[in-house]
Amino acid sequence: MSKNASLGTQTLRVTPALLKDLRMLRVAVFHPDDADGTQLVQQLQRIGCQVQAFWPPLPQLPEGVELVFLAVRPDIVALDFAWVSGENSPALIAVVAYENPTIVEAVLRIGAKAILPAPVRSFGLLSALVLARALNAQIGTQSKRIAKLELKLAGQRNVLEATRILSVSRGISDDAAFDLIRNQAMAKRVTKEEIATAIVNANDVLNFAR
Repeated sequence: MSKNASLGTQTLRVTPALLKDLRMLRVAVFHPDDADGTQLVQQLQRIGCQVQAFWPPLPQLPEGVELVFLAVRPDIVALDFAWVSGENSPALIAVVAYENPTIVEAVLRIGAKAILPAPVRSFGLLSALVLARALNAQIGTQSKRIAKLELKLAGQRNVLEATRILSVSRGISDDAAFDLIRNQAMAKRVTKEEIATAIVNANDVLNFAR
């Protein structure tokens, strides 16, 4: 089988799964009730999405919304929406009727994962949906990984600080101080980072009391 044929087979296998994933997707459409708004809602309903349409945009999203279409227009570019930057914010697709620096800046500021040009057509909608959801999921995964690494680094810093505190207060070497922390962690069946944090916090309290 040729490489192109193999790629084609893979596409045929993946596409139904992607389409199935989009069915019953809970979508909020923030768009004026005009031809583009009607076309967008109808196309989403044909795909199988559960669609709720509003204008102007709501300050808070309806419960369970997984994806948002937002018409980025001059009358809303200055507004701030808390739901665009939360930890579990849904994927956002900007619907743009024309381009100028203000609109482009607004699209970047709200963190749009895809752009749907107006006038709205059926072509490009499916691609925008898939792209926006994929990017949003990827960013969410990376954010969790970064948070985990930052937590780990903070723990390591506490271990170093706790080692220094024990070394100075007990007049022992850094290696001996580290062994104390490790042995205490093993005895209490907790992590070295937890023991270190307790030591650092206790030292801060004692210093404050002085």
